Amino acid sequence: MFLAGNLIFGSNNFIFALCEVVLVVKVVLVVVVEKCSFSIASATNTTNTTSPTLLTKIMIQRIQSVWLLLASLVIFALFLFPLVHNVYVAGVPSTIKVTGIFQDANGVQAHTDSFIALIAATAIVAIIPLVLIFLYKNRKQQVMLCYVYILVIFGYSFWVAQTVKSYTGGATLDTNNFGIGALLSSVSIVLVLLAAKAIQRDEKLVKSADRLR
Repeated sequence: MFLAGNLIFGSNNFIFALCEVVLVVKVVLVVVVEKCSFSIASATNTTNTTSPTLLTKIMIQRIQSVWLLLASLVIFALFLFPLVHNVYVAGVPSTIKVTGIFQDANGVQAHTDSFIALIAATAIVAIIPLVLIFLYKNRKQQVMLCYVYILVIFGYSFWVAQTVKSYTGGATLDTNNFGIGALLSSVSIVLVLLAAKAIQRDEKLVKSADRLR
């Protein structure tokens, strides 16, 4: 998040491709939402004694599950994409990921240092949204934990930023130094916010259905 704050989107091709993917995902998600909304409406209108269990089973198919799944995948992607690259660590051109430092050695990148604690923290942060998906039976708690999780990502991002800063000696980085990984925590925050809003809409929908019974 803090790394991303210093990043101006420099790659036009990457942005264009990202926009295309977002557009396709948006169309698919709209269709899913419409179908799920119809399913819930049918389940609540078929009889005045609709089973709450049936309703909660339907709720797990709602759009928030997709947003939370994507948020998890985005954090897992930090294991693949660099935070910064083309920076000097101990006078050697290096790439920094959450997994550690990779330095050029005879034209080959060698993994010279590992961030064990950061690796473990990244895995935990990535798993949390998957856990939140299965809290659909208590939507109020699910929403609250989504906002708590956003605070966790802020803290995690600050830790990542400080780690990068410590190894680069506090050197000023420009847009060419930042990798895709610098954006991912910000993307995850947006996805979790979308999930929280969707859960709140579902809560209103369920309350409305209860009043109609």
